[in-house]
Amino acid sequence: MSDDRIPLDGPADPVFAKPWEAQAFALVVTLHDGGLFSWSQWAEALGAQTRQTGRAADYAAWLATLEGLLAARGIVAPERLAERRAAFARAAAATPHGEPIRLANDPLANDPSTNVRLG
Repeated sequence: MSDDRIPLDGPADPVFAKPWEAQAFALVVTLHDGGLFSWSQWAEALGAQTRQTGRAADYAAWLATLEGLLAARGIVAPERLAERRAAFARAAAATPHGEPIRLANDPLANDPSTNVRLG
């Protein structure tokens, strides 16, 4: 018998380092369950992403892989993904330290002269 069993008592390490990691995980599981991709397709795409970037298969890689799958399947246009990433970056820069980042904090979100769409 092996001593490699999962410890059932004592403190456990957190499964996710940040809440967004849990959300990324949940998105992948939900989209798989909805039939967007099989687990083998996911593993192949995630592996390709990590080989391309040379980075570990962390949750940032999960998000990049998911964006690639959404774009490849015509679900979300790559330009729309780029717009959303830019809006999030602006919102993050405009959000006070310690506050949750919300897309509504994007300074361009309420500017009628821009083409920024939140929804």
